[in-house]
Amino acid sequence: EVPGQLSCNYLPLYRWHSGQFRLKMDLSVLAALYFTILQVVSVLHSVSGTAIQITSANFESYRNGKDIVFLNFYADWCRFSQMLKPVFEKAAATLHSELPEKVLLGKIDCDKEKDLCNSPFHVTKYPTLKVVRHGQVARREFRGQRSADAIVSYVKEQLVDPVKTVEHLHEITGKAVVGFFDTNASMEYDVFRKAAVNLRDDCPFYAILGQQQGAPQVTFRDEGVPDAVYPGNMLTFRPLLNWIHDFCIPLVREITFKNGEEMTEEGLPLLILFYNPDEPEVKEEFKERVMSELAEFKGTINTVTANGVTFAHPLHHLGKRRQDLPVLAIDSFKHMFVFPRFEDMRVPGKLKQFVADLHSGKLHREYHYGPDPTEQLAQTPGQQQQADGTREKRSGPVESTFKKLKPADSRYSFRFNYGHDEL
Repeated sequence: EVPGQLSCNYLPLYRWHSGQFRLKMDLSVLAALYFTILQVVSVLHSVSGTAIQITSANFESYRNGKDIVFLNFYADWCRFSQMLKPVFEKAAATLHSELPEKVLLGKIDCDKEKDLCNSPFHVTKYPTLKVVRHGQVARREFRGQRSADAIVSYVKEQLVDPVKTVEHLHEITGKAVVGFFDTNASMEYDVFRKAAVNLRDDCPFYAILGQQQGAPQVTFRDEGVPDAVYPGNMLTFRPLLNWIHDFCIPLVREITFKNGEEMTEEGLPLLILFYNPDEPEVKEEFKERVMSELAEFKGTINTVTANGVTFAHPLHHLGKRRQDLPVLAIDSFKHMFVFPRFEDMRVPGKLKQFVADLHSGKLHREYHYGPDPTEQLAQTPGQQQQADGTREKRSGPVESTFKKLKPADSRYSFRFNYGHDEL
C-alpha cells in the first residue's frame, strides 16, 4: 500500500522535448521523491512482519503500544542467537499477519543496548526471550521450544483472558484471587484484569458479576485461612498488583528439577529445607518459622523446600543421608552452609541469625577458619585451636551443587564470557 502523501504532484518528472521525454532536473521534485521513497520503504518494513529493532530511544513508545510485546535479547557473536534469528522472524511475520493490533515482536541487540538489557530485564545470557504484558515485564522468561510454532502458540496464550467468570464462590477451590464487580465494563474490572494478565502464571483469577454486596472488591482466598480483602483504591493498578503479588508468590516455594533453572537464575541464595517425603508436616513448620522471622529478607534470599529423596545428591554432597532428614542449608551458589541442628530452628531468632550471618560474610569466614574467637561455640570436627591461640585454616567449604541447575552453556551464551568465540 502506497502512503497517501504519494500523489500526482510528484508525477511530472519528465517533459516532452524534441519528440521524446526527458528527465526534468528539478531538484526540489527529486528531493521530494527521494524522501517519499524513504517513507515507502519505512512503511513496507513496518508492515513486512519482521521483528522490530528495539532501542533505549524507542522502547517506552513500544512498551505500552500493544497488549503483548515479546522480546528477543541477542548478541550477533552468539551462535545460539544466530540460530534463533530466522525462527523469531518467522514467528514475527505470522503474528503480525494475524494479530497486528495486539502483538509486537521486538529484538534487542544487547551489545549495543547494555543499559536496556540490564534494567528492567536483567538479561545474563543469550538468547533470552521475555514478554511484556500491558507494559509490565513478566517475572518469568519464555523457556519453551525454540520454534516458530511454539513462540506463536505461547504469545497467543498470553492473550487468552486470565479471568474466569463464575456465579458462586463454591465453584472456586484452592488458592485464588476473586474480584466482585457489578459489571465487567467497569474501570475497576479493567484494573483487576490487567493485574490478572501480569500474574496469570502464579494464581488463578475469578470474577463474580452482579449486584454484589461490597462490590467492587478483590479478595485472596485459600483453604484453611480467612479471606484477605484488598484495602486500597481499586482504580490504582500498581498497589493492587503488589498486594496480589505478595499473596500469589509465596515466601516459601518448592524447588524441583522442572523449575530449578528458573529459581537459580534469579541469582539469590537459597535457604533450603530438605525434607523426608514421608514427613511433609515439617514443611508447614518451616513455612511458619520463615514467615515469622525472615519476611525482612524477602528479595535477598529465596526460601525453598526440596524433597530429600529427589535431591539426594546435594544431601550426599553435604555428608547427609535420608535418615538425617530434615536438613536445613544455605546454597550461595559458591558454597553450601549447613544449619547445625534442625531442632534449633524452633529457637526464636536462630534461623534469622543464620541468614543474617550469610549476608554479613560470617558463614563464609567461619567455614574457612572455624568459629570467631569471641564466641563460645562448640567446635566441630576438623576445627582445632592451635597452640598460639589462632585458628587452623580448614580445607575449604562445600561447593555449591544447586548452581548446576542454572542455564546450560549448551543452549545459551553468557554475558560475562567475553571470548565471543562461538562463531
